[in-house]
Amino acid sequence: MSHSSSLIASDIEAYLHQHENKDLLRLLTCGSVDDGKSTLIGRLLFDTKLIFEDHLTSLHKDNARVGNAGEALDLALLVDGLQSEREQGITIDVAYRYFSTEKRKFIIADCPGHEQYTRNMATGASNCELAIVMVDARKGLLTQTRRHSYIASLLGIKHVVVAVNKMDLVDFDQTVFDSIQAEYQAMASQLGIKDVRYVPISALAGDNVVSASENTPWYKGPSLMGLLEGVEISRDQNLDQMRFPVQFVNRPNLDFRGYCGTLASGILRKGDTVMALPSGQQSTVTSIVTYDGEIDAVAPKNAVTVTLADEIDISRGDMLVHPDTAPTVTDSLSASIVWMSQDTMKTKRDYDFKFASHNVTGRITGIEHKVDINSFETLSANELALNEIGKVDLRLNAPVAADNYSLNHKTGAFIVIDRLTNITVGAGMVVALHAPHEQKAKRTYTAAEIALNRYIREHYPEWETKSVE
Repeated sequence: MSHSSSLIASDIEAYLHQHENKDLLRLLTCGSVDDGKSTLIGRLLFDTKLIFEDHLTSLHKDNARVGNAGEALDLALLVDGLQSEREQGITIDVAYRYFSTEKRKFIIADCPGHEQYTRNMATGASNCELAIVMVDARKGLLTQTRRHSYIASLLGIKHVVVAVNKMDLVDFDQTVFDSIQAEYQAMASQLGIKDVRYVPISALAGDNVVSASENTPWYKGPSLMGLLEGVEISRDQNLDQMRFPVQFVNRPNLDFRGYCGTLASGILRKGDTVMALPSGQQSTVTSIVTYDGEIDAVAPKNAVTVTLADEIDISRGDMLVHPDTAPTVTDSLSASIVWMSQDTMKTKRDYDFKFASHNVTGRITGIEHKVDINSFETLSANELALNEIGKVDLRLNAPVAADNYSLNHKTGAFIVIDRLTNITVGAGMVVALHAPHEQKAKRTYTAAEIALNRYIREHYPEWETKSVE
């Protein structure tokens, strides 16, 4: 959905070109339950006149049936589309909305506030550059406020806007706003979040959401929309370390072999010398192909097909990099993990790990600590339960090319998949890469040896036998 423009009527091609080249900001709303996240998104869409007439008509009908805002229009219904969400007046799943203004395009994720849906919040935050942390002016910072702020910092979100909501219920008292700002700033400093902005709002009434409010003469900053339009994100991209995970090998005929994927970071140019990992073989880029034809260079987040001068063995899961800024290739690393499964995380159990386009099996060999979300202190732990966060050690069955998450989000992140159910049970961020273990030659066992070993494991588990696969 886009803003209205006179160009639509006079020159549609010029309008589409202008719209296509706008900067895109991905953001999320997070915080505790009932802090007003869905209402805020609805207010942003409503006040910027980005709701179609038929949608608005449907909203009025839904408001009369299941609205929770009294006589006012319940704008949260624009985002909360599930029946159970409307019945309970809560957000359960992540809801995405797209809109634009004259200055910028936005993709906004409305994340649930309940603790049991923390994993949904982590999923919604994984691709965002900015987080709007909602705080109820009457309640101040709650446990979920701290939890979501910690996850945002863990996922490397560099820009945070603290929207102190429901200021109308505290008579727009500046001392309430200043107190929350001081408390959150202390927490942000502890978490290492440097760019934090604060704005007093009323999502229900629209104060300081799109335009300045007369009810807060003491607030001299921009409105929330002004902050979103003005935040600088272009410098956040990693343009120094080229990473091109190969997703597909395109072989339409005998004369063409292209490697398809989305450039994760850095700049890739025609004529560059590149190295394929984990093999280490090198070649030269002969062409960069897009749907519209060949180009000389490509920037991050663009999907292209790359051809090389040499016929080297490259398949899905491999990565093309510049030799002088290559990532570490290892099978041993430490990572922070947000656990997303009802089943507790087990050490020394096989899981599937997905790094970019590379799938590999492995084990979580140990838990260094878990985090107390209230104090951010580290605690000893033998397992991680649903929504808990900890630092763990991983041992993979094959080497992967990876970076520290703080240096490169795309190649420093991974997901953990249960091998039996194929369900994603954890999200990880690499914090340290260790020297690879020596790969030992595998011995070939006879069928009788395999059967005997399986019988011993089943009937005498106390024996420490060597596993035969």
